[in-house]
Amino acid sequence: MASPTQAPRPCGSPPWPALRGATPPARDRAVDGLRAFAVLGVVVGHWLVTALVADGGPVHAASPLTFLPGLAPASWLFQTLAVFFLVGGQVGVMSHASARARGMTYGQWLRGRLVRLFRPVAAVLAVWAVVTGVLLASGTGTATVLTLLKLVWSPLWFLLVFAALTAATPLVAKVSPWWPFAVVLCVDAIRFALDGPAWPGWINVAAGWLVPYCLGAAWARGRLRSRATGPALLAGGVLATTLLVTFAGYPAAMVGVPGAQVSNLSPPTLAAVTFGLAQCGAALLLLGPLRRVLQRPAAWTAVALVNLSAMTIFLWHQTSMMAITGAGLLAGAPLPGLHTVPDGPGWVLARLAWLPVFGAALLGCWALFRRFEHGRPRGRGSTRVVREHRPGPAATLRRS
Repeated sequence: MASPTQAPRPCGSPPWPALRGATPPARDRAVDGLRAFAVLGVVVGHWLVTALVADGGPVHAASPLTFLPGLAPASWLFQTLAVFFLVGGQVGVMSHASARARGMTYGQWLRGRLVRLFRPVAAVLAVWAVVTGVLLASGTGTATVLTLLKLVWSPLWFLLVFAALTAATPLVAKVSPWWPFAVVLCVDAIRFALDGPAWPGWINVAAGWLVPYCLGAAWARGRLRSRATGPALLAGGVLATTLLVTFAGYPAAMVGVPGAQVSNLSPPTLAAVTFGLAQCGAALLLLGPLRRVLQRPAAWTAVALVNLSAMTIFLWHQTSMMAITGAGLLAGAPLPGLHTVPDGPGWVLARLAWLPVFGAALLGCWALFRRFEHGRPRGRGSTRVVREHRPGPAATLRRS
């Protein structure tokens, strides 16, 4: 995922002590902290709820939530997309306003943001085109290859939605989040209360994520400054989600569960939106503590690292998990938590033990592919991060 507020930077990351020193004092580090939390939540969530089962036939995907529905509350911790859209709306509005103040046209602003968003995607698609060819040539079954490709492609829907909302930023900046919320409410009433067709649900792909995006836009305009806003969103979202799950038949899991008749994410339901409101409220409440914690050099360095490589982490985390799963097949027998059916607590404990291994593989992918996120330098010695002093309380960073 792109880090739209980050300053221009060279190919490769600067030394971390220099990065800390180059951070403008006026930068709201809590915004970066929320984005890092959202990205890592998605990564860990996918690693925990996606199992690739190798039981003698084609490799197929399974979820522990299918066999252990009591684990549904765990999905509440790792389905963090609403937080990312909240931050995206806030940053998008501020970025567009800043671009206009510098004399940039809408087209120039949008092109720059979309290039940063989609440039790393080309590397993923190219690598997997080669991998797909190698797998098919080596005799790997089509069903197995399609299972793997689905795990690579499935996160890309998020980028398309985020890109569309980014393009619409000047329009949605003034839209109240309650308008798209009303659309989601009407769509779900048609689908579930009136037993209507399923296809209107796809309207919620835009309307559902527009709710936190518009909240972020309101945040950028200073509309969420009241101390009551965070608690109200949190309490109201929790209450509404609880009622919808308990009495209206919505799934408790906030992620997709294979075989389930209704998914809260595909497309987003009213329960997913109210849950997102609760997450947005919690995020607003965490701003103060995050700002204090991120004044510590070690904490800020970690958050800066995640934000500078957010797209690389997001695009390659499933590949990292699949690489370890494939390498594990060399053991000659299915490994618990890696190739086995996720049907018991033993699988969960084993999967938790595999998370550091997945993380190490992701670190390797980061080392290989982060250059695609950072872009190419303009020439030998021509790209360096310097501090540009301007009138005002803080310096900014520029590429020279």
